[in-house]
Amino acid sequence: MSKYVSAAEAVKMVKSDNRVYVQAAAAAPTILTKALTDRASELRNVEVCHLHTEGPAPYANPDLAESFHVNSFFLGANVRHTLAAGNGSYTPVFLSELPHLFRKNVLPIDVAFIHVSPPDSHGYCSLGVSVEATVAAIQKAKIVIAQVNPQMPRTFGDGIIHIKEIDFLVEVNVPIYGHEPCAFSNEEEKIGAYVASLIEDRSTLQMGIGSIPNAALSNLKNHKDLGLHTEMFSDGVIDLIEKGVINCKYKGTLRGRVLATFLIGSKRLYDFVNDNPFIEMKESSMVNDTARIRKNPKMVAINSAIEVDVTGQVCADSIGAHMYSGVGGQMDFIRGASLSEGGKAIIALPSITKNGESRIVPFLKQGAGVVSTRSHVQYIITENGIANLYGKTLRQRVTEMVKIAHPSHQESIERAYYDMLR
Repeated sequence: MSKYVSAAEAVKMVKSDNRVYVQAAAAAPTILTKALTDRASELRNVEVCHLHTEGPAPYANPDLAESFHVNSFFLGANVRHTLAAGNGSYTPVFLSELPHLFRKNVLPIDVAFIHVSPPDSHGYCSLGVSVEATVAAIQKAKIVIAQVNPQMPRTFGDGIIHIKEIDFLVEVNVPIYGHEPCAFSNEEEKIGAYVASLIEDRSTLQMGIGSIPNAALSNLKNHKDLGLHTEMFSDGVIDLIEKGVINCKYKGTLRGRVLATFLIGSKRLYDFVNDNPFIEMKESSMVNDTARIRKNPKMVAINSAIEVDVTGQVCADSIGAHMYSGVGGQMDFIRGASLSEGGKAIIALPSITKNGESRIVPFLKQGAGVVSTRSHVQYIITENGIANLYGKTLRQRVTEMVKIAHPSHQESIERAYYDMLR
């Protein structure tokens, strides 16, 4: 019982010049990060590193730049400002690779902040809704501090850890960060229908959160024997699992089980995955391993983008040179699906932004990053149709891509591309 302390006591273990890893997404242990931020005047040059996190990130306040520096492996809205303000950095890395950076001591971890369910009668806790690179961080950290929460779902897989692996435990009782499903627009509904038209029975799916994935899932109610091997999932899969549409019978990797590395959704989702042996939460080095992804027959990877040029180059992490999100697992799954027997790699996005700018462009903005190359992409989908780029020449690709651009931009996009070549 001596391991149980207050948050203020626990974070005293963090020293100046330490690197702290924070568990990601909906599992962000914000009671601990708030307590750490309260010590700002006592600390200097503490690096706080993590993937996208939900909830507040007070350590990212530029006024605390002498105390904390944010190193993001995937940028969320709560820390995006740090790059311009100078108190943050972005490290590009495939999600499949992040655990290796810790295990190889490329990025040594001093302290890991985690968020777990209470220990069971055998002393085992669960990392719940987010495993990603946290297991590797726990294994390599000198000190592990856990926020212990009865509201954290207990999930199976790599996230089961014994209390002896944790140095300090801080009891809390707070809701898990979440998102309620959103209604999708007419354009998103059209995109979802196009996506669903490419999905065959006995396919295995990878898709994320948001209106487009939900729109696609809503069109799969009459499909049969689908599988789920995905970086993350949300509420949209629950009805399909309960109706037996998603049963994972024909997967090649972890047959008979849903496989993911983190999840974000509503309380309904968290209740659904709690103590549910059909759901396996594994480390991202396994879930996002291209060699394992490709073992699933008819693997369908559905990802999005900020903009795509007419040759098929996909920018998904920046707006020009300004970082917006990160590399994440897009390439892991795009390549895995492409190599799968009967697999399909799909990028789905609206044809224009909310401001009416085309997201199908003759060339990417200056400084934009290419997350998926033109040689990896197969299908690009907008509300205006499907562009099949697989095996197409550059000129053929331009023709395909112009067709799915917004009608008001089609002529200017094609002209700008060919003018550039003169």
